[in-house]
Amino acid sequence: MSLDLTLIWAVLIATAVFLYVAMDGFDLGIGILFPAMSAKADRDVMVNSVAPVWDGNETWLILGGGGLFAVFPLAYVTILPALYMPLILMLLALVFRGVAFEMRFRMVTVRGQLWWDRAFSWGSYVAAFCQGIALGALVQGIRVEGRAYAGGWWDWLTPFSLLTGVALVVGYALLGACWLIWKTGGELQIRAYRLARPLGLATLVLIAIISLTMLVLSAPFRERWLSFPGILVGAPVPVLVGLLALRFQRSLERREEIMPFLCALGFFLLSYIGLGISLWPMIVPPDISIWAAATHPSSQAFLLAGAVVLVPMVLGYTTYVYWLFRGKVTPESGYH
Repeated sequence: MSLDLTLIWAVLIATAVFLYVAMDGFDLGIGILFPAMSAKADRDVMVNSVAPVWDGNETWLILGGGGLFAVFPLAYVTILPALYMPLILMLLALVFRGVAFEMRFRMVTVRGQLWWDRAFSWGSYVAAFCQGIALGALVQGIRVEGRAYAGGWWDWLTPFSLLTGVALVVGYALLGACWLIWKTGGELQIRAYRLARPLGLATLVLIAIISLTMLVLSAPFRERWLSFPGILVGAPVPVLVGLLALRFQRSLERREEIMPFLCALGFFLLSYIGLGISLWPMIVPPDISIWAAATHPSSQAFLLAGAVVLVPMVLGYTTYVYWLFRGKVTPESGYH
């Protein structure tokens, strides 16, 4: 039996996108939490906690976008025109944020550093919000006629996409707070514990609202989630989210350090699985499947040969960096 290269590439790109969300999510969450941490020493520790890994985290965004362009060109040329505005704003915010990340350590004046801190935070908010908007617009569906985008310039801007934008900002803030619980100590860690509880509750509420809204807005989603046999596949997801929420609450009560972060990642993973159940096998909902959007099998095989070499190298390097900079970050430590 021959391999389904299209399915392999769909799983690979989906994995890359999730790794980006998980790894750059807490990174963006640090910037989102800046307004809640006004002390310069606390902000220095927050930035230093992600300094060794923040640029490497964005590698997965490149793999996801590049893989989409190379392997699913039809999806690329329909999704990009539909989401030009939020995606361009997201990329500009990431660039702006990266500059601010470096420049805040170069400023010798308090006023200069304050403005770069604001730029770092604003870039984090805009990038996270635009990612959520793009996700919401994609889930709602993209109008396609004759293998080309047939919608308008503002189709991406809807109440649902704004809701998903807010949800992703809150979810990233939760990841950032849980990352600080794991990587810091003292008063900063205590503040992170205090923030994690309401952020966790808000994230769960938003997950529930978005899930119910998707069922109301889309008949195919309702059929997939509420009819047999689809309900057998989807039912474990909300149950697992509920169990994970209880474990998250207990980890905060017990002042555990790594478990809140793992639970927060679990919320994202289960939400991602639920999204996959809702959309499968469409890569451009509601009409274009992964097989319809894929390039020729020979091209997929050629690209997969390179991915088999490069992806393990990236994973190995990423694992090494996280291991090398393990442990707590203190005001006395730094990587800048």
